[in-house]
Amino acid sequence: MRGSGLAQVFRSRDLRLAWLIAIVADAIQIVGFPFFAEGGFSPADTIVDLVAAFVLSRLLGWHWAFLPTLVAELLPGFDLFPTWSAAMGYITWQRARSVDPTIIDVEPLPPRRLPKS
Repeated sequence: MRGSGLAQVFRSRDLRLAWLIAIVADAIQIVGFPFFAEGGFSPADTIVDLVAAFVLSRLLGWHWAFLPTLVAELLPGFDLFPTWSAAMGYITWQRARSVDPTIIDVEPLPPRRLPKS
């Protein structure tokens, strides 16, 4: 992956906003650990995860990387790992890899004529 591909991917306003949502969701869960210690059994944890999944899906469309993130968020203690940011990192990497390279149209050279001897 080249830096230019990554820069081209980050031109998308939706992708930048999705990164912000993922970072905020992870920060809320890490900083507010006492409220989210029960994992999937915490109502506050569930609300943060459902809102994050909904907003990210609306911004970027459904991506399979969101499914393991949702499952991991249900397990106690996994809120200390930034799973939403990790999913966004993977999605960004995938999009940067799929950016079409610049294709330069080159005309062929005319045939060379050998000098007569």
